[in-house]
Amino acid sequence: MRLAAAALVAVLATACSAQAPAKVTPKTDDEKTVYAVGVAVAKSLEPFSLTPAEVELVMAGIRDSAAGKAEVKLEDKQAAIQKLVTDRRAAQGAALAKQGEGYLEKAAKEPGAVKTASGLVYIPVKEGTGPSPTAASKVKVNYEGKLVDGKVFDASARHGGPASFPLNGVIPCWTEGVQKLKVGGKARLVCPSALAYGDRGAGGEIPPGATLDFEVELLEILK
Repeated sequence: MRLAAAALVAVLATACSAQAPAKVTPKTDDEKTVYAVGVAVAKSLEPFSLTPAEVELVMAGIRDSAAGKAEVKLEDKQAAIQKLVTDRRAAQGAALAKQGEGYLEKAAKEPGAVKTASGLVYIPVKEGTGPSPTAASKVKVNYEGKLVDGKVFDASARHGGPASFPLNGVIPCWTEGVQKLKVGGKARLVCPSALAYGDRGAGGEIPPGATLDFEVELLEILK
């Protein structure tokens, strides 16, 4: 379970020394586990989009709290912490949405690309020969999803093979785009944020406002 940033910092503070530690490399399994706690803290802080100077303030808070000399009471700043993460995520989402607009425009100019009225960009990769599903169909597909920077955030191969799901139970981009495929076909679905996960994002992999680029192969329409 991913802990909230404030909670992780509070837990870590009880175990940290008051002095800044020298650079160390984890060697034993126990050391690697403790090191992973630090990785978890870093992951939990990602929504704050901290600057290097702010990271130093976070580290100072950990060290001071561990020494019993914290200059700020956590309970006095809980609401401010929530507001900070909300504001930072909103700013991040706005920046990603703007970046996504350029990505969508470029994708729409690729050979064979079709931009639909909803904003989806459909780019055929391989034509299929079978029937096309409807919004009420259950389908079996291979897929890979990327962010606009090329980072793969999910793929059916990561889960052991093809995925099956009803088209009316997925993001709007997929509900619309997969219906354009014929069995045996493959296409890229470039999804604006509004047709994907919007301002809420999804888990730790898909940030708010993200435009998503999927390659989807329709293997079968299930009965």
